[in-house]
Amino acid sequence: MIAVDYHDDLKEVQGDAALAALLRAPFARAPFDRLEWWQDLARYCGLAPLLAVARDGQERAILPLYRRGRQIHSLANWYSFRVMPLFTAQAGRAALLNALAEDLAGESPHLVLSPLPDEHGEARELAQALRKAGWTTFIEPCDVNHILLVNQRSFAAYLAARPGSLKTTLRRKSGRVTVTIDTAFDPASWASYETIYSQSWKAAEGHPEFLRKFAEREGAAGRLRLAIAHDGTRPVAAQFWTVEAGTAFIHKLAHVEQAKDLSPGTILTAALLERVIDHDKVTLVDFGTGDDPYKRDWMEQTRLRYRIEAFRATWPGTWPAIARKVLRRVAAGGHHG
Repeated sequence: MIAVDYHDDLKEVQGDAALAALLRAPFARAPFDRLEWWQDLARYCGLAPLLAVARDGQERAILPLYRRGRQIHSLANWYSFRVMPLFTAQAGRAALLNALAEDLAGESPHLVLSPLPDEHGEARELAQALRKAGWTTFIEPCDVNHILLVNQRSFAAYLAARPGSLKTTLRRKSGRVTVTIDTAFDPASWASYETIYSQSWKAAEGHPEFLRKFAEREGAAGRLRLAIAHDGTRPVAAQFWTVEAGTAFIHKLAHVEQAKDLSPGTILTAALLERVIDHDKVTLVDFGTGDDPYKRDWMEQTRLRYRIEAFRATWPGTWPAIARKVLRRVAAGGHHG
């Protein structure tokens, strides 16, 4: 018998040994799969968490969600590269997802789940479970994730395959800035990062306290890679990466606009890639979401991220949204499930 329950007090989750183990290393292999990440989304970003948990004996599935009015969304925001259901090692994935999909009908008439990966069928499995449970379900690509598969190359071998213009920039500009890479949290370095970000082309940081707390925690765990470039008089560029379970995650990058002619961002990216490839021995570099053109110079492949919208058609309030979705699909020549 599979039981489903919900937790808006995230501390409750820690009382379940199997669930608590699932949400920490070595099971959790990315920041976005850890309970601390979800707690900080609630604490600093104002999301009202709703963790949906399915239990079958000692096996668990958890779907991180939050409420927004009558809707339920994935527990994620712009800091999250992806979000997905998580399972204990021996879990029967389909049965647990089916139970979650059926039970969620009593919680909301409208689900919005993104950004979902599908490298191992995660988005398709979830959409299938929702359809089986009677949800009118739409799935579509919503974003692009640029990645680099290292394939046992050295940094030098990787760099040799980069575009000529990028290699020329590195040759011409190397030596014009100095680079430091912190693996432990340093308040002075973080202050430099925040100063650079405030003087960059980027919009104001949405929740700086969330990011600082994350950096502190990653530094304490040895996963932080915070790189700062100085032009001799001031810090001019910064990049915030983390490394775990063979993957380097590129979270944030910024440079001072007035220092653009030094190409400090290019110098930093190269320095960090050399560090994570040759020293940390990662197998994958993940440049997050967003199809920014500059990412194509560094990364070699892309993966799609998906959005699922699911409606309870028995609830009349969902009919206008379903109709709009169907009409858009018909106009585009697509279909829905």
